[in-house]
Amino acid sequence: MSLDKHDAMRRLTDSGTVAVMRGAAADTLIKTVEALRAGGVTAIEITVDNADAMDMIDAVSGSFDDEVIVGAGTVLEAETALETIRAGAEFVVGPTVEPDVIDACNRHGTPVAPGAFTPTEALSAYEAGADFVKVFPASTGGPSHLSSIKGPLPQIPLMPTGGVDADNAGDFVRAGAEVVGAGSALVPGDAVAAGDFETITANARAFTEAVDEGRSE
Repeated sequence: MSLDKHDAMRRLTDSGTVAVMRGAAADTLIKTVEALRAGGVTAIEITVDNADAMDMIDAVSGSFDDEVIVGAGTVLEAETALETIRAGAEFVVGPTVEPDVIDACNRHGTPVAPGAFTPTEALSAYEAGADFVKVFPASTGGPSHLSSIKGPLPQIPLMPTGGVDADNAGDFVRAGAEVVGAGSALVPGDAVAAGDFETITANARAFTEAVDEGRSE
């Protein structure tokens, strides 16, 4: 594992929350990331189903240096993973376990978090080279499901995503999550459309406080 990969994993964990930006608009992207950073969320996941996703990844990568870590989400193919890495993605996330995506990221020293739901899927992903396992959809089983995975598999860093909000983020951390992923609960589309970046900062701060509280316990 390269020093850069170690650093990227540390920065992801330090953020505590990954902001999943699906349906992001290029004209509000930087202000949205600034608002998230102001609230303590410094890990940004731009899903590849966004229009101009590669340009967005490049824009965030070039605008914040080490203050923000930017990654790509909803990655299903190795070719897409490589394209996002070339655009500046510092981590790659997928909804499912795709060994070719994991291999591509490992070859390029880029942290990868495939999606899994069962202990068997989580272990298969980890043995294939995953750095984190995205427990998805997290809302289906809740924190108790994540705890049930973490119990026999404590070596696997888990990142619950899908249905995580400021009210339950701390519960997921107490159940064993190293980091949580959140989309609309953190970056609501109506707030972005209205230019209400103060709400996004407040949401980010609420997530940050919830994760910190969960870790302190």
